[in-house]
Amino acid sequence: MISTVATAISPLASRAGRAVAALLSALALVATLASCSTGADAVASTGTFEFVSPGGKTDIFYDPPSARGTIGELSGPSLQQDGKTISLDDFPDSVVVLNIWGQWCGPCRAEAPALEKVHEDTADKGVRFLGINVRDAKKDKALDFVIDNKVGYPSLYDPAMRSLLALGGNFPTSVIPTTLILDRQHRVAAVFLRSLLAEDLQPTVERIASEENQ
Repeated sequence: MISTVATAISPLASRAGRAVAALLSALALVATLASCSTGADAVASTGTFEFVSPGGKTDIFYDPPSARGTIGELSGPSLQQDGKTISLDDFPDSVVVLNIWGQWCGPCRAEAPALEKVHEDTADKGVRFLGINVRDAKKDKALDFVIDNKVGYPSLYDPAMRSLLALGGNFPTSVIPTTLILDRQHRVAAVFLRSLLAEDLQPTVERIASEENQ
């Protein structure tokens, strides 16, 4: 009799255990996505992939240029202009600085003036900036961020983070903020998994902008 009861309970316990494990896994994923800065292991996660940068680095450089990888097609609705679609193809032959941000993110607010300064200082060198606004369900709040911080470059509005699929799991993203620098052939030259100062970003952007075609 005891054996029969134990046999009946065992599958129930097993199912309960699996349910608890699944719940804990889901909570861990939510915590990762809700994170606003990198941890010591520099984990970057979307709903489709997870990337841990080599050695826990937050500054990653891809050299030589001939060895750099490209991202997929990146496009989406404009945050600032209703009805307009912005695409990476709108910036041919330009170095493009992609900044993934959210108005809810303290480090994003901290780095906004630095990004705008580098944007203004490097525009004549053929450098363009493109923001990707994520996890902001209320568009007006994201627009307030742009206005309050005097951001002069466009952003994609992507609350569901679908545009990040263009990175295909090959490059770290979704540690918010993340900044990727694409060379003139739109290959990934550098990734920063942290909030930036102008003196962090500008020398790297200018170096990549000065590269000969390789």
